[in-house]
Amino acid sequence: MASAIPPARPIADMLVTGASEVVTCAAPADAPGPGAGRIPGGAVAVGGARVLAVGTEAHVREACDCSAAAVVDAEGCVVAPGFVDAHTHLVFGGSRVREYAARLTRSREQVEELGIQTGIMATVAMTRSEDADTLFAAASPRLDEMLAHGTTTAESKSGYGLDVSSELKLLQVNRRLHDSHAIDIVSTFMGAHDFPPDRPREAYVDEVIDEMIPRVVDEGLAGFCDVFCDEGYYSIEQSRRILEAGLAAGLAAKIHADQYSDLGGGDLAADLGTVSADHLNFTRAAGLERMAAAGVVAVLMPLIDFAVGHPKPIRARGWVDAGLEIGLGTDLCPGGYSVSMPLAIQFACRWNGLSPEEALRAATVGSARACGLEDRGSIAPGAIADLQVWDVPSLEDMVYRIGHNPVRSVIKNGKVVA
Repeated sequence: MASAIPPARPIADMLVTGASEVVTCAAPADAPGPGAGRIPGGAVAVGGARVLAVGTEAHVREACDCSAAAVVDAEGCVVAPGFVDAHTHLVFGGSRVREYAARLTRSREQVEELGIQTGIMATVAMTRSEDADTLFAAASPRLDEMLAHGTTTAESKSGYGLDVSSELKLLQVNRRLHDSHAIDIVSTFMGAHDFPPDRPREAYVDEVIDEMIPRVVDEGLAGFCDVFCDEGYYSIEQSRRILEAGLAAGLAAKIHADQYSDLGGGDLAADLGTVSADHLNFTRAAGLERMAAAGVVAVLMPLIDFAVGHPKPIRARGWVDAGLEIGLGTDLCPGGYSVSMPLAIQFACRWNGLSPEEALRAATVGSARACGLEDRGSIAPGAIADLQVWDVPSLEDMVYRIGHNPVRSVIKNGKVVA
């Protein structure tokens, strides 16, 4: 009898080798030990846009035909998944740098007495006045900065239009950015970011439901619907109406919840089974536990809390104890400008109390799940080959070097892009 022919090994296009460690983030969140899937002296083989194999270099070379692979030398470096920024307001007009600088030493009222417009509505006015080409030209360099800091996928919300045409304009810019840039854009409709002052509130809620959501869905401009559920913004009932309308139309739900008050947004997230709930500074333990049971990803954003001087920074050990999957975002926005996921990780560890492994998992696989994505955020066979190489010897070194951008190179869909 003829001997069986061994199956052909997959052919690798790229081999990332020589790493001090590969941090795969592929272990389950509840796995014993660190849970970040750290492989000392690891290597990664890539074929097309997918990971073929990961492990020791000997294992990877045995699993794949690497004879013609382009070699990425990661000698002495960390290899990690590309970051997924789970929460941004990437597209906006104008700048609020004068407001930010003035608010460092003055109250909001004192700043407004100086004739400086403040808050969301200041950005709405500037955004409405700019055309799509201008908004696109401003947002593209922001994405370049994000890519240089290791981000390979980013969620991007509308919400600085607050009328039908302006909200659609922002989402159309999201689409152009997704089509033109290496970073993948996950587009979220957030017409319920604030209330335009010239409209009765309930009438505007009706407009979001009856006019905006149908247009967004008809034009395929977003996969998610988000709402700012907090005191002074959208009530529980208003938020429920909008999110349920989005769900009925095919938009998955996200929610800005309990950032400035214990309104019950976390409970609403659990009731509706939103994909994510973000901020959560005032959400009680019982609400966090209900969210965990419902599979809601809690998105942590320490940089915006730092930028606004939030009076109640999150103690994320409570999130871990509640059993929540945690995501991480920069909350890049006019009120708190940061493009750096490494800095967000560093703050999440020192300020919010996550371990380095927990923070990196949040910035990768947790954030991917907050965006409804299961094909990225980890280095595992079959996953999208979104990788980054850091110029530090360990994950702990990255967390320790506060403010340092460790990213030496970025691989997106199996190609070196930065």
